[in-house]
Amino acid sequence: MERSEAYGFSGAMSGAFLLSCLLFAAISRRQRGPYMDEVFHVPQAQAYCHGRFLQWDPMITTLPGLYLVSVGVVKPAAWLLGWTGNVVCSVGMLRFINLLFSAGNFYLLYLLLFKIHQKNKAVSGFQRILSTLILAMFPTLYFFTFLYYTDPGSVFFTLFAYLMCLYGNHKTSALLGFCGFMFRQTNIVWTVFCAGSVVAEKLNEAWKTELQKKKDEKISSKKGSFSDLTRILQFLIKYLISPKNLLTLTALTWPYMILVTVFFGFVFINGGIVVGDRSSHEACLHFPQLFYFLSFTVFFSFPHLLTPTKIRKFLLSLRKHPVQYSLITVISLFLIWKFTYVHKYLLADNRHYTFYVWRKVFQRHELVKYVLVPFYIFAGWTFTDTLKSKSIFWILMYFVCLLAVTVPQKLLEFRYFILPFLIYRLNIPFPSIYRQLLELAFYIVINAVTFYLFLNRTFQWENSDEIQRFMW
Repeated sequence: MERSEAYGFSGAMSGAFLLSCLLFAAISRRQRGPYMDEVFHVPQAQAYCHGRFLQWDPMITTLPGLYLVSVGVVKPAAWLLGWTGNVVCSVGMLRFINLLFSAGNFYLLYLLLFKIHQKNKAVSGFQRILSTLILAMFPTLYFFTFLYYTDPGSVFFTLFAYLMCLYGNHKTSALLGFCGFMFRQTNIVWTVFCAGSVVAEKLNEAWKTELQKKKDEKISSKKGSFSDLTRILQFLIKYLISPKNLLTLTALTWPYMILVTVFFGFVFINGGIVVGDRSSHEACLHFPQLFYFLSFTVFFSFPHLLTPTKIRKFLLSLRKHPVQYSLITVISLFLIWKFTYVHKYLLADNRHYTFYVWRKVFQRHELVKYVLVPFYIFAGWTFTDTLKSKSIFWILMYFVCLLAVTVPQKLLEFRYFILPFLIYRLNIPFPSIYRQLLELAFYIVINAVTFYLFLNRTFQWENSDEIQRFMW
């Protein structure tokens, strides 16, 4: 890192943290007590603070990583600073843990951008810093910096594991993946992704060698064409049935394999992936979740994905491959028809944005969910098109993990999209500075509106005296 870039990064990180501290103070003054899921998380962390490690709220569905880290940070700080009484594990102190995680996420995002795009000499230090600032202010993640939720810590350990994987420190990566798993069980998918990215790199090297041997055979540059996929499938089968290749891959990925084995042991002993209350977290094949994620990504990355150039290229692709797109349309319609689920929380809880998205869009008419299919197909095309700089094996691994982390979820919840979105955004090419600034301005506006609604547009339910607030 050059000195000017180091100064710029330090200034951006300090400024972002100062802004977050001011917002933290405002939110803590307005909402002093636990809110939403905090009514479960805060008492559980306070029980751990008082040494009651066998006490557990059956309504909590995640493992105790957040509470263990909180106690590990707060208790030593209280001892060093001489804090006593209720302040030690107060709501504000516990929320401050996530503010620290957000600072860590800022630094990790920068390091990941630097590592992933290190071969692109055209990228300036300013662009890296700007992209880091944009992703650190990603609205769905940034909002939960100020509440005692698992998301900031879950993102921190998962991004840290990914960074260590990219640097080849696979044992450290697996250990950090375990920490992420302790925050949220579905993070095991991103441990598989780390292992898969190692495998994808080896496969890509072997694939290039294979192509070099067949110089006279012209290989289409269009990833995804049927002939290419057939050829790649044949290559995969040939590569993976080789004991030597399997031994090489096992030697590289064994730390991740141990963690995945531990995960399956946990699922077997626990009787499922969910801890505690499972009645509202039943797994199902909710394929439209993929369509919701793609729409979510286009919305938050519209300066890069929803451009006139992209639309023209998509229409050209549509004209060139009408049969393939017709088949994709039929499959999409079938998946929506047979596999759309509506969770009771989505219909009942009017504090979340998803409630209004569902009511204002999907509940307008029974046919709306089918009418949106052309947009879903465009979203899928433009999403994949921005990843064309990655190897086909990396793309396949990412999509497998994306399906694994979204499809089994019955509830439409934007928080479930945070990690797949961030990993996607980290890996796409750097856009122009103009588009980056537009995206940053968009995020600032969304965050400003969200915090304004949360702080000032409160309301009450008829059967409750508690103040209710709008949120993600």
